[in-house]
Amino acid sequence: MAVEVARRTGRSRARLLLLLGPAFVAAIAYVDPGNVAANLTAGARYGYLLVWVLVAANAIAVFVQYQSAKLGIVTGSSLPELLGSRLGTGTRRAFWAQAELVAAATDLAEVIGGAIALNLLFGLPLPLGGLIVGLVAIGILAIQTRRGQRPFEMVILGLLGVIAIGFLAGLFVSPVDWRAAAGGLVPRFDGAPTVLLAASMLGATVMPHAIYLHSALARDRHGHSMSPGTVGRLLRATKIDVLAALALAGAVNIAMLLLAAASLGGVAGTDTIEGAHAAIGDALGPVIAAVFAIGLLASGLASTSVGSYAGATIMAGLLKVRIPLLTRRIVTLIPAIVILALGVEPTWALVVSQVFLSLGIPFAMIPLLRLTGSRAVMGERADGRGMRVLGFGIATLVVVLNVTLVVLTIAGWVGG
Repeated sequence: MAVEVARRTGRSRARLLLLLGPAFVAAIAYVDPGNVAANLTAGARYGYLLVWVLVAANAIAVFVQYQSAKLGIVTGSSLPELLGSRLGTGTRRAFWAQAELVAAATDLAEVIGGAIALNLLFGLPLPLGGLIVGLVAIGILAIQTRRGQRPFEMVILGLLGVIAIGFLAGLFVSPVDWRAAAGGLVPRFDGAPTVLLAASMLGATVMPHAIYLHSALARDRHGHSMSPGTVGRLLRATKIDVLAALALAGAVNIAMLLLAAASLGGVAGTDTIEGAHAAIGDALGPVIAAVFAIGLLASGLASTSVGSYAGATIMAGLLKVRIPLLTRRIVTLIPAIVILALGVEPTWALVVSQVFLSLGIPFAMIPLLRLTGSRAVMGERADGRGMRVLGFGIATLVVVLNVTLVVLTIAGWVGG
């Protein structure tokens, strides 16, 4: 009897593991090169002060990504598709324009990050490195278009493992002040620059394109129509999927900030990825520095592939226009290559792109929460009152932070 129970339990766990995956693809957005730039800058400049921002942002991400996946599973439609069917023509096009700009900012960060990694590892010029990142991303996307979503997920999962090793390795040899790190869990700022940086960290952690994408990933993996029992089982599996994926992403992000706070504080030039890489090499040795650069490269390759997937999902849902993924990847590569060729400081471009992304979060989050709270859309799976209050409380917090960001940025420009 006990043996039979054990076998059933094993089969049940195996079936559960087969349901996991979509959240790990979405989680790539949470460990992209923009995160590296924002987190290293925060740790190098302000030590452990902003640890709480990453913890709060990751908690928000868990809530939002589950809501997105839930929407896709219950309705059999992606968030962009549901919005496209409800908005008028002019509004729909305007909404697509801002979502496309968000996707473009994401793509910029990902290609630049990968180019920096190739420069650090092999000394390649940044424009050439960006081109190579784009070409490799085309190969990764070809797996999705030719072999389907599951093989694509496995490739992304492999890259996520490399990312985790690359950014966690340094933490094991760096002298982290754990008491000070715990003190960083207390919410506080230290002047306007830390608010600006916090918004950048939020934009790098809660990614608008991942909110749009996760609904499509969950829908495409599990199908468009299911029995109520199947939906319940998938939602339970999705909770585990999201928690596991974002726990890993959150650990990687916090590790980056702790590494910078412990080893890079007060060192000149560490507010850039190149400077941080050099300082890591000096403080922790060339092996850790090389592992860090490999993690950055994996981050750029994986995230640019997922970003292209997200952009195609947004366009198909809002405009009913489908452009082949590979064609889209080629077209959207151009702005990043141009910026690299113009000699714009790459880490600065990464941080600015994350600030821009934070402004796009409410446009994805608020419609998502309205849809998941609607009985007309979700039926008996609609959010209860408590979930709706929590969701719109989070959305309000994000909007307030973004308004503060805009005010402080304009004041800085005027004052400068």
